[in-house]
Amino acid sequence: MNAGLRVRLVCAALALVVTGGCGLAGAAEDDRAVAPVAATPSAGATPAEESPSAEVTDEPVIEETPSPKPSKTSKKPKPSKTSATPTEDPFNFELPPCAERDGKAVSRAKVKSALNAAATKTYWPGSAPKLKVPSDLIRAVAWHESGWQSNIVNCDGGYGLMQVMPDTESFINQRFEKSYDSHDYRQNAILGANYLAWLTKAFGDAYFKKNYSLSPSKCKSDTSLCLLNMVIAGYNMGRGSVDEGHANGELVNPEYVHLIRANMRECDCDRF
Repeated sequence: MNAGLRVRLVCAALALVVTGGCGLAGAAEDDRAVAPVAATPSAGATPAEESPSAEVTDEPVIEETPSPKPSKTSKKPKPSKTSATPTEDPFNFELPPCAERDGKAVSRAKVKSALNAAATKTYWPGSAPKLKVPSDLIRAVAWHESGWQSNIVNCDGGYGLMQVMPDTESFINQRFEKSYDSHDYRQNAILGANYLAWLTKAFGDAYFKKNYSLSPSKCKSDTSLCLLNMVIAGYNMGRGSVDEGHANGELVNPEYVHLIRANMRECDCDRF
């Protein structure tokens, strides 16, 4: 062979060796790393989210407790039927400048009990055993006269709950053969109620054919000449003035009567 041919043969052989060596030096087909291909999600499939790995920490893990939901079956608490005791005086009773207080007043709870007890008594057991003085009338008169304050001495001499005058006290004790003391709040209530009972019988005998009913339903108005209105007017003005007014066809002191009747219908004292 000439020199040029030998050179060409050697170059060809070298080319074959180089080509085969690239395949031998490479990794086998099964061992080749294949780049991951993201799968295309099918319609309606939701790809799963990877949960972040929990971090290890030295601090304690505090689990939050969910607040309990209110029960659907739980009922709202019902308001108490017991009426609350008033925290302030609903009746700002101001004494006249010339009036004063004698000792300490008893509680209004005791006053109410004494007034109601006075209404249960029978003041005419012989001639009018069914005659009763309504408790709401006694309470209303006492509320207007004293604001249920048992220790008031008024300018005209009236004393206590029912503002019993000294002459009235003497008259009742003598007429009914009693020895009531107006300075005792319980006996003061009885004295006032007894005077109302006396007026009821006096006017009932004179003008109502011995019908002693003090029901408001028998009164056309607060100013009519019904027995109830006349008894209330008599408590303030005395029997003589009411008799004179009746003779003239009018009720004396209708303003006072209206105030008592209003208290009988609705009184701040009912809160006690």
